[in-house]
Amino acid sequence: MSTVAIDIQSLTKRETTISIFLIGLMFFIFGFISWVNSILIPYFKIACELTSFQAYLVAFAFYVAYFIMSVPASYLLKAVGFKKGMMVGFWAMALGAFIFIPAAMTRTYAVFLMGLFTIGIGLAILQTATNPYITILGPKERAAQRISLMGICNKAAGILSPLIFAAVILRPTDTNLFAQLSTMTPMQRGIALDELVRRVIPPYAVLGTFLFVLGYLVYRSPLPEIDTEHETPDVATANAGKTSILQFPHLILGAFAIFLHVGTQVIAIDTIIGYANSMGIDLLKAKTFPSYTLFCTICGYIIGIITIPRFISQVNALRICTLLGTTFTLLIIFTHGTVTFLGHTADISIWFVVLLGLANSLVWAGLWPLALDGLGRFTKLGASILIMGLCGNAIMPLFYGYFADLYNVHTAYWVLFPGYLYLVYYAMYGHTVKRWSLTKD
Repeated sequence: MSTVAIDIQSLTKRETTISIFLIGLMFFIFGFISWVNSILIPYFKIACELTSFQAYLVAFAFYVAYFIMSVPASYLLKAVGFKKGMMVGFWAMALGAFIFIPAAMTRTYAVFLMGLFTIGIGLAILQTATNPYITILGPKERAAQRISLMGICNKAAGILSPLIFAAVILRPTDTNLFAQLSTMTPMQRGIALDELVRRVIPPYAVLGTFLFVLGYLVYRSPLPEIDTEHETPDVATANAGKTSILQFPHLILGAFAIFLHVGTQVIAIDTIIGYANSMGIDLLKAKTFPSYTLFCTICGYIIGIITIPRFISQVNALRICTLLGTTFTLLIIFTHGTVTFLGHTADISIWFVVLLGLANSLVWAGLWPLALDGLGRFTKLGASILIMGLCGNAIMPLFYGYFADLYNVHTAYWVLFPGYLYLVYYAMYGHTVKRWSLTKD
């Protein structure tokens, strides 16, 4: 069955609303699957007896797929259309979930990483489709508002997923189990860890089945095939002599900004349980900290929806958030003192890690419209370049894990600082660079 792409301007308000709702549902699913990594990392560290560096290969295997698959995904979408491409993406994720079953049966970390990589491939296809889709699905000046709505769907799922996953696989007696592992014989420890890791089989079997069915339902849904490569006369004139995506500096600089943004975001969420553990908070209690961070992110999204563009422009919101991220990073490093808050007694610096959720909230929403601005027929390929930047989720946690092993989990937060400095540069100036001579357009 062939599909014909339609101009976004021809969609009715009802069709646009339905499309936004369906894409929002997908972002919820993306978030549910992505942010469960925050509990998988400490879980696999115990169950597979890993170092910090090895444990953060969870994030590497998951997100490096974006770097490998993003450009091929753009060609796949061009060949088969959005909906069939989304179905392929969901089916790839389903396959990755099913790979967890043999991985758990053998307690083989490498096979778990293969499953995570396969899930990442599916997500790369889906993100390459949905991000440009939602960016152009309505007025340009409200793009950050729509992306913020998608962010709420994504992060709300992220709040739920580690809590649900922990409820399914962890038991109240596990605190005692973890404490006794070091005193067990190798055979006893092997039996205990085998039992622990096989708890992932039922939830991932259900997840794989759900994703397979969902892929087919999305393909049969009323989601329209839209033309993401439409050019206005002005854009067509400006791009007339351009033959390569590399001729858009603001896009390439924006892709590096995406790389650093997602890397700083995943560090704030995926390392906070380990940071809490370093303060004597056990895994069963520390599991709530990623949810606190994601809650702060949702608060930021809500502020963005209310204020953009009525009270503040997209670019100024981006500037404020990047400056906040820089400030909170310095506060993580330099503030000390024990406080009790929300039932947790911990060093105050952990709450600045939580507040990074607020600082990160409107960065993604601000970067996409700026980086894709004026790409016209290059939009699909440009979006895939930006999605490649999601491999920052794979690389930056490894730097954090390396420095955590080398120094400690607190000092390792220095890796955030240069990332936020670059994001400040892009928000202030980098997005205006239209020629590689570094002169403004």
